[in-house]
Parts: sequence; C-alpha cells; structure tokens
Amino acid sequence: MKRDINIFEFPLNLGLTKKEHEIEPGVRKLPDWLRKFDFHKRIDPKNIFRLEAPRYSMDFDEESNVRNADPVIEYAKKQVDCLLKNSKNTFNIILGGDCSILIGNAVALKKLGNFGLFYLDGHTDYIPPQLSSSGGIAGMDLAVVSGIGHEKLTNIDGQKPYFLEENIFCCGNAETDDDEYVNQIINSDIHYFDLDSLREIGFKKTAEDFLKMIDKKGLNGFLIHLDVDVLKDELMPAVDSRMEDGLRYEDLKEILEPLIENPLCFGIEITILDPDYDENGTYTKPFVENLIQIIKK
Repeated sequence: MKRDINIFEFPLNLGLTKKEHEIEPGVRKLPDWLRKFDFHKRIDPKNIFRLEAPRYSMDFDEESNVRNADPVIEYAKKQVDCLLKNSKNTFNIILGGDCSILIGNAVALKKLGNFGLFYLDGHTDYIPPQLSSSGGIAGMDLAVVSGIGHEKLTNIDGQKPYFLEENIFCCGNAETDDDEYVNQIINSDIHYFDLDSLREIGFKKTAEDFLKMIDKKGLNGFLIHLDVDVLKDELMPAVDSRMEDGLRYEDLKEILEPLIENPLCFGIEITILDPDYDENGTYTKPFVENLIQIIKK
C-alpha cells in the first residue's frame, strides 16, 4: 500500500433486527474488537476517525416500511461530513457496524463524483421493503444505494441514485434457493455473480473485469464492500445471517488484491463480524491476519 491509510469507525447496528436472545446486535463492538487483535496497530493508519452510533432500537417506520429509517439517515449524513472532510488522497478502511453504513458512504462518494461499487457479500441485499421479513435496512442496503425504496432513504441530499446499477458488481451470494429473492437482482442492471459463477469465471478475473469497466467508463473511483458472511461458515460463523458455503481466504486474497492495489480504490468497508459470536477470537484472529496481508502487500 503506497498511500496513507485512514481508518473510519462507524459502529452502527440499527440496520439489523436483534435475535430473541440478544440485547442488541454485537456488530457495534467490531472496531474495538479488531483493535484488541492489533488490527489498527498493524495497519498503522495516518488517522483514526470515529462516529459514535445512536442507541439500538427496533422502531418500525411506517413511511418507509423499514426499521430505524430516521436515525440511520441522520447517521448517514454525519458519515458524509466525516468522510468528505477526511478522505482526500488516502486509502480508507471503514469499519462497521452493519451493512447500513453503506448508505452514508455511498452518499459521500456521489458528492465526490461518479463511483463504482464492488459488493462482496454472502447475500445480495437487493430487495424492496415489501420482500423483507425483518424490515432491517442491512438486508436491503444494495437496493437502497441503487435507488430502490422510499425517497427519504434513497434520495438523501438529492443525490439519488448513489450508484448507477450498471457500475455495480454484486459478488458472492450463496442464498440462491429463493427464486423471488434472486430474481430481484437478475432483473436489474447490476453485474451479478453468485458463488458458483465466481468460481467458474475466476476470482481474479472477476476483479479484473470490474477494473476494466471502471477504466472504460472513466469513473472517478470505486468502493469495496466486504460483508464477512461471504466467507465459508467454518471460517467465519460470527455473523448475523450464516451461510454454509462461501469464499476461502485464498479466494478472498485473489479477488481483493487487484482491487486494493488500484489507485482508483477509495477504500474498503468491513461489516457484520459480531464479537459476541467469537468470544475467544478463534475466527477473528485469522481474519485480521489475512486482511492485513491483503491490504499491506
């Protein structure tokens, strides 16, 4: 990594619906948890910025048909201010929190220009509110940043859509047995590669094809979204919605290295790792080790 690195801590958990045994989703502990395993120390960032998240709630917003719409929007606007003031000429590591942090990050990028999105996730998160059983924004974030959903979420500061669908690669979905769920993204303009397609095409080749698109379209840059549930369950079960199949660390390295090495990469957001499901760090330690090797290469 030739550029200076900034770390942004956005420990928002309002995009998730807590499970019955939970007080709240533990993803809000992720930045502090990674610090415990020397992630920050070994990354050695130029700056660390933190935006404290509001208290957890499960308020259902009748207007938008999702939970916690207003506080998520308020937090997103603070993310925008934080990122726009502090992300110039740096590689930016953005720590969640849950996937709803993508909204604020996306608005910030739209204000900077025309960006692409490499969405690496064990789910598509591309459904309208009426197909969501939980109402959690973290399960709809890709749809929201593409302009699908209520205007209050999709048109913050008049920036709709935050990403053009044609500039998005959605990679790694393992939830392929629900036709209605999958058809939403198949019928969009997003470049969609489920887990089997990724393996068939090749992880490095998929990343290279994305970079060719960025170059061909003359985009200002791109963001990587990494939901750790894209990893095999045996490697990373400490997530909100577990899927048995997924990437190995060798696959993750193959797909991320060419993206992160590219000078147009704005940064990477990392979401969903829940310390409450990894009390001894059994799964976090190898994750940190592999991620540092990829970023600091």
